[in-house]
Amino acid sequence: MAQGREAAVFDRIEAFRRRRPRLLDDVVTLAHGAGGKASAALLDAVFLPAFAAAADNGNDDTAAPAPLTDAATLALPAAALDGGRLAFTTDSFVVKPLRFPNASLGHLAVHGTVNDLAMMGARPLALSAAFVLEEGLPLDELRSVVADMAEAAATAGVAIVTGDTKVVDRGAADGLYVTTSGVGVIPAGRNLAAGAVEVGDAVIVSGTIADHGMAVMLARGDLALDADIVSDTAPLADLVEVLLAAAPGTRWLRDATRGGLGTVCNELARDADLTVVLEEAALPVRPPVAGACELLGIDPLYVANEGKLVAVVPAGQADAALAALRDHPVGRDAARIGEIRATPPGIVVLVTPFGATRIVDMLVGDPLPRIC
Repeated sequence: MAQGREAAVFDRIEAFRRRRPRLLDDVVTLAHGAGGKASAALLDAVFLPAFAAAADNGNDDTAAPAPLTDAATLALPAAALDGGRLAFTTDSFVVKPLRFPNASLGHLAVHGTVNDLAMMGARPLALSAAFVLEEGLPLDELRSVVADMAEAAATAGVAIVTGDTKVVDRGAADGLYVTTSGVGVIPAGRNLAAGAVEVGDAVIVSGTIADHGMAVMLARGDLALDADIVSDTAPLADLVEVLLAAAPGTRWLRDATRGGLGTVCNELARDADLTVVLEEAALPVRPPVAGACELLGIDPLYVANEGKLVAVVPAGQADAALAALRDHPVGRDAARIGEIRATPPGIVVLVTPFGATRIVDMLVGDPLPRIC
């Protein structure tokens, strides 16, 4: 009889020991970053429900949860074993405010890293996500951002497989910062580099410019402007595959984020030691964005985008590239905006509608801080 009672006691102790802690807080506390029960509760209630399905990589939903180890393990795709290369990138996101028209910090944290991989010609494989949380951050706000990350990852077809969380004192982090890293596979024979660019090549942008930066700027509420401007943040890996299929000779790709189109073209001119000539009349800018930029005295060429790529393709493949991009929802406003010339090397020249020219220098300073 005593043995039976003893066994029952041990069973209750074991059940208590195995019980996962419940998240009862409404805001982030320092205890959530201490690695104990509060950390486990935050993980169970916020992060695992959002990211576990993607990290399962299609495993049976009825299978036991994967163990929470110190690192994720990934099976290398066949492309990586057949002469392909791995691409690896990392990025931090400190946008203010956390939410803005059409998107949030969560979308940026996924799209930014996925797009950096795509610009190398890589097919994204997996992401990590590290969170710096400020004490007092409402947990509903955190859940919302994490849900947006999960949605963005699912849309981009990439898994968030590992991560970390730290909590800092109230006032030390402006709510929430996220760092994502990503790994992808570049198929064998795919090489995109400024060194491959040639005189006569066409310069293409996949859509309207300056949307994201102006959307974030207006969302801050510091300006008495009311304009129909939304962020363009979007995953570009699928669009890159469409472009490369239509224009297999594509030389070079970049997403025009911080510093905008003007800075990206300056980096291209410098690295290729050639001239990038842009046609001002061909630059696609939405009227509300152009109006807001004019009122603020900001050149759209230097405003960040989060869902647009710049491509250099052989002139003979430019029409096919444009047709393919415009047939994709993310590239419907694609435009041919310029060409590559030999001289003067290392600079960007803008040709105005009146035939005059001016030098487009690299961005100096930061007129729109904290936009990604």
